[in-house]
Amino acid sequence: MITRRRLMSGAAAFAGALALSLATAVPAFAADINGKWKSEFQGPDGNSRTNIFTFEVKGETVTGTVTSSMAPEPAKIEEGTLKGDAISFKVTRNMGGAEIKLTYAGTVKGDEIPLKVSGDAGGQTFEFEIVAKREK
Repeated sequence: MITRRRLMSGAAAFAGALALSLATAVPAFAADINGKWKSEFQGPDGNSRTNIFTFEVKGETVTGTVTSSMAPEPAKIEEGTLKGDAISFKVTRNMGGAEIKLTYAGTVKGDEIPLKVSGDAGGQTFEFEIVAKREK
């Protein structure tokens, strides 16, 4: 004989299992960062700079370019990923004959992306932070 208590506990178990399966079946959607973003900031040397990021996202892969007020020739985004709201990518630039490697990492927060920038210029390393804002 099925009691009311047993019926209720069975229904609760079914509801819990259903909720768990739905929660794990829903994929994490990546933030939409396609388009142009602008960052105005002070570089490690104290000079004001502007970067324009043009992002193109396909799946978890980020491509595009970065244009800087210090080096107006667009640099390709390399090894770019976007997993949920977490973004990271690399850019290699040639400035005055010196190769500079920059690594960007941050978290998309609506129309802003706070980014930590790590650089290597011929063995000299540096870090600074910027905020890219969506161009509208």
